[in-house]
Amino acid sequence: KQGMRREYFSGSIHGSKCSFFLICSLFSLTSLTLPKLTTSPNLGSGGWSPLDTDRYPWLQVDLGSKKQVLAIATQGCYSSSDWTTKYRLLYSDTQKNWRPYLQDGNFWTFEGNVNSEGVVRHELQYAILARYIRFIPVDWSREGRIGVRLELYGCSYWADVISFDGHGVISYRFRSKKLKIVKDVISLKFRTTAGNGVLLHGEGQQGDYISLELHRARLLLSINLGSNQNGSIQGHTAVTSGSLLDDDHWHSVVIERYRRNVNFTLDHHTQQFRTNGEFDHLDLDYEISFGGLPVSVKPTSGGKENFVGCMEGITYNGENITSLVRRKKVDTTSFRNLTFSCAESNTSPVFFNSTSFLRLPGQTDSDTLSVSLSFRTWNPNGLLMFTALADGWVELGLTEGKITVYMNVTQKKNTRIDISSSSGLNDGQWHSVHLNALENYAMLTVDGDEASTVRTAIPIQIQTGGTYYFGGYFLQTNTRSHQRSFQGCMQMIHIDDHLVDLKAVEQGLIGTFENVSLDMCAIIDRCVPNHCEHNGHCSQTWDAFTCNCSGTGYTGATCHTSLYQQSCEEYKHQGKSSASYWIDPDGSGSINPFRVHCDMTEDVVWTSLRNDLSPQTSVSSADKGNAVILVSVSCVQMLSVTSSAEYCEQYVAYACRMSRLLNSPDGVPFTWWLGRANEKHSYWGGSGPGIQKCACGIEHNCTDPKHYCNCDADLKEDSGLLVYKDHLPVSQVVVGDTSRAGSEAKLTVGPLRCRGDSNFWNAASFTSPASYLHYPSLRDETSTDVSFYFKTSSTHGVFLEILGSTSFLHIELRVVLFSFGIGTEKMELSVRSPVPLNDDQWHRVEAEKNIKEAVLQLNGQHRMVRPTTLQGHAKPELYSDLSVGASSGQRGFLGCMRALKINGVTFDLEERAKGTPGVNPGCQGHCNSYRMHCRNGGKCVEQYNGYSCDCSLTAYDGPFCTDDVGGYFETGTLVRYDLLPEGGPFALKDVKSLSGVGVSSEANLTQEELVFSFSTYSAPSILVYISSRTQDYLAVVVRHNGTLQIRYSLGGLTEPYTIDVDHRNMANGQPHFVNITRNLREIRLQLDHYPVSTYMLPEASDTQFTLVKSIFLGKVFETGQIDPILIERYNTPGFMGCLSRVQFNSVAPLKAALRSNIAAPVSTHGILVPSNCGASPLTISPMASAKDPWHIEGAGAVFNLNEDKFSGDGVDRNSAVIGGIISVVIFSVLCIMVFVIRHMFRHKGSYHTNEAKGADSADSADAAIIVNDPAFTETIDESKKEWFI
Repeated sequence: KQGMRREYFSGSIHGSKCSFFLICSLFSLTSLTLPKLTTSPNLGSGGWSPLDTDRYPWLQVDLGSKKQVLAIATQGCYSSSDWTTKYRLLYSDTQKNWRPYLQDGNFWTFEGNVNSEGVVRHELQYAILARYIRFIPVDWSREGRIGVRLELYGCSYWADVISFDGHGVISYRFRSKKLKIVKDVISLKFRTTAGNGVLLHGEGQQGDYISLELHRARLLLSINLGSNQNGSIQGHTAVTSGSLLDDDHWHSVVIERYRRNVNFTLDHHTQQFRTNGEFDHLDLDYEISFGGLPVSVKPTSGGKENFVGCMEGITYNGENITSLVRRKKVDTTSFRNLTFSCAESNTSPVFFNSTSFLRLPGQTDSDTLSVSLSFRTWNPNGLLMFTALADGWVELGLTEGKITVYMNVTQKKNTRIDISSSSGLNDGQWHSVHLNALENYAMLTVDGDEASTVRTAIPIQIQTGGTYYFGGYFLQTNTRSHQRSFQGCMQMIHIDDHLVDLKAVEQGLIGTFENVSLDMCAIIDRCVPNHCEHNGHCSQTWDAFTCNCSGTGYTGATCHTSLYQQSCEEYKHQGKSSASYWIDPDGSGSINPFRVHCDMTEDVVWTSLRNDLSPQTSVSSADKGNAVILVSVSCVQMLSVTSSAEYCEQYVAYACRMSRLLNSPDGVPFTWWLGRANEKHSYWGGSGPGIQKCACGIEHNCTDPKHYCNCDADLKEDSGLLVYKDHLPVSQVVVGDTSRAGSEAKLTVGPLRCRGDSNFWNAASFTSPASYLHYPSLRDETSTDVSFYFKTSSTHGVFLEILGSTSFLHIELRVVLFSFGIGTEKMELSVRSPVPLNDDQWHRVEAEKNIKEAVLQLNGQHRMVRPTTLQGHAKPELYSDLSVGASSGQRGFLGCMRALKINGVTFDLEERAKGTPGVNPGCQGHCNSYRMHCRNGGKCVEQYNGYSCDCSLTAYDGPFCTDDVGGYFETGTLVRYDLLPEGGPFALKDVKSLSGVGVSSEANLTQEELVFSFSTYSAPSILVYISSRTQDYLAVVVRHNGTLQIRYSLGGLTEPYTIDVDHRNMANGQPHFVNITRNLREIRLQLDHYPVSTYMLPEASDTQFTLVKSIFLGKVFETGQIDPILIERYNTPGFMGCLSRVQFNSVAPLKAALRSNIAAPVSTHGILVPSNCGASPLTISPMASAKDPWHIEGAGAVFNLNEDKFSGDGVDRNSAVIGGIISVVIFSVLCIMVFVIRHMFRHKGSYHTNEAKGADSADSADAAIIVNDPAFTETIDESKKEWFI
């Protein structure tokens, strides 16, 4: 006969003191107990395998005495196809009242074998203390049947046990009459079927006490380290733990206290808390008692019950109390019969699931029906009992937490009895119900309360049918019951006033059952521990729990996710305006949300925390000079704002009359204030720490120069800002000089104001796909949430990984992918974005996994939720490693990441990046980090290795949107851009712009801006004409004399409103700049470098430019009614010259016409040649090529400019002086050169007679000359240089 693998046959494993073989291979067991329907194991096959006819097989192991079991190992039957792939464990001390092995709050299913020879070992999450172990197969080999060889590992267990009968109390008297204790360690184990009872109690004459008691089958720990007589200090602290503790199983309790810090542990679940009040010592008098209250304190105890059950391992501060009892060293005189064993319970529970029922016999044709039972459940509905009568049926059930009886008599009418209780009966507690029907009435009693018994008349005498179904009724031939099947436990089942022998039912002697677990109540309280975070309310059914997060400030399946943003900075980032908001600086962390005022009117965002002190509050001797400033937020909440702020300030003012403030720098201050952490400070607004002066003393402008505060001379007022944020806010001001006759002081303490949020902008740049930031020892939690912002131009890469020994969490960029797993199981969520994520814009990722669900959200909109089904996720590993980027050989994230927060903790990416290759602090290319900005309305786009400028919505091009986009117009050339095509205002909805050139979606305008530059020698001509579907238009023309005219026709006037610029000839070949801005009736005109001129439309004119249709450049070719003056005087022969940087609101029509990669509703007639027209000088100071991100050799390099090297206005003063001298010399030379060039080309223009290269491929000879002749562009360049100088 073969056992398990030979390497398991040794004394202890891995050097553990408690890892000995409790049983070896199956054949060596001598105390093997098998169920009735299972034959003896076939030892010749080397394992246990039940018969195929056994419907509910299990293997029971008797360890001989109570043992501590820590591990189990399994193997299939020797040389066979029989093995067990999944199994569960039950354990018991007495072969009754079995308890399932639970893990993470669920019935734990172990992974077994996949073949007959492999050994699979599992370390138990906690030790099992039991004599009997049951092995329950759940799934097995598809090639054979159930089979197992197993070994258990652990060690012996022994403890003194004391039985409490409800009368006996152990009194442990101290060696001294009084104890003043700063540290306590109390431990014990208990077992009971009672839901109430005192486990320990101690108290002192000064009001201190400690008490541990069962209340409704929950543990209640009460501690008071002291309260004062006037009630200002209340020390009472009460904490509850556990539930369903009356299950007749052993439960362990450990209480550890050091001063006010307490660890309260029940069955491996620890609660940590601090006691209320300000005292640290527990003062007890005479004794501490176990099992109840001493006789001396009972009159004041409120009638609390003594404990009924068993205790073992009682220790108090190192003293083994159970050992002292056995040695008769403590007082046990209150015990009637002191025993050191734990008697078995007389009750045998029955466990029902959703497919269970129990069928039992009763008397037939009896005129009396009597059924009673006790039950416990979480479900509000369920069938408790059903029985058929000779003429009808009776149904006893639970409906919405109330007991209901439905009696149906076929030939008569239906009778229904309802009984209501003060609270729902689906609370997990044991409740009893007794139904008795005899003669012509029925009685229903709940929880033994005879006073609430309901009686009702029955229209006919009943006759019992003799068969009773409990928990469910599943016979297909009868569907009369509409109740849901019962899920829960029953015990003490009586039929016809006789207790049902469940042992006989198990042995098949009476009745039948289906999917019922006898001698076990496997009810689980899914709300203990409470997985609803932030004080969310937990409710449950048999299968699941739900959280009500109302009023908590949090949301989600477990109330884990904050409803609010972390700061005012984030609200501004979302486009919010100034107002009061709730903020939650640590997100899912322990700091509760609180309300602040956000001021967003400036470039920076201010966060204000107001107090309740009114301005100019009088402080007199009647107040004892004490002004307490109350704030609605806690110190921790306040610290969360100030610690991440760049700067904080708080205004204070002290108006005085004969009430001195600080005295002198070396004297004792009359007035001082308390700041953070109740620290005392003696400086005032406008001064700083350690300087006992006011603002006037710092600035040397006090009214009396002998003093350093105005009020120290009994004059005026001292005010200023406190700016040392580590001392803020002001919580109390103590005014000391108010007792003199005529003294008066008025105090003002303004709100705490802070700006900036370093956590929100804490960023790092990843410049190598192999780089990552490593954070060791990240503490795991049951719920894990991760949030961050990112921007990238890469299409994929790993954002972060959290790796433990058996679990992982992984977020990467493909779509956005969030995956996590435990062991071999894995779950994956992905969210797709409708826009590309590699667009160099900030995007936000939020991921969360908790005990109920996993959530992935992108940009606050796109969301995916999946229920978590992985076994083991509720018990996290203690620590894991976090890698921001990819540490496992995959391609890491390239780009910027900021505001990384995990479980409410913000990670300092900038600090960790300083010593990490391939990662740089901050967001490289951050638009606010450089003196160079995108000009002319260009949008700065950040990249992981630099930044770029998006010029798509401007009339400019180039790296910094400084290059003019212009064109040379031949006579008759025109450009037309349709803003409102024939299809109407929405006809352009399908037109896509590859570079983002905007198409106005507003057809009616009350304000507009037209900007352009031009140079020409021709007059008259039309420069720009903007038409409409009505007769409204805007035109800019050059008149015959070369002057400029703006014509507005908006309706309401018989003639267009004109603005004539008569002071200069604009047709002089020089570049000219024009900016026309209208807002309702006001028109502002900026021409070249001249001051802005303002004009007003007449009152009779309309202010709406209606149905704006098209923009024409150079010439008008339009259908419909057009101002005849324009056509007759200015439209023929057309404009000849250069137009550049033309922009109407957000539309750049000329740029759209000249760029082939832009899809826009634009058309060109005639010859249009690209040119910058010499309109815009270079506005960016030259940079060294090493630092220039756009230099060819520096392409892709990371650049970092030190702003400290620049002067305040960004200009080097010495360079400016030298440059000015050089400019004068160059100006003189260029003036001569320009005069000569202009004389040479004035009549030639852009025409040359020599043949140009490439003429064969040109559309015409003129086009070939213009495109290929460098003299054309040179002319333009020279013109530009003249204007620049």
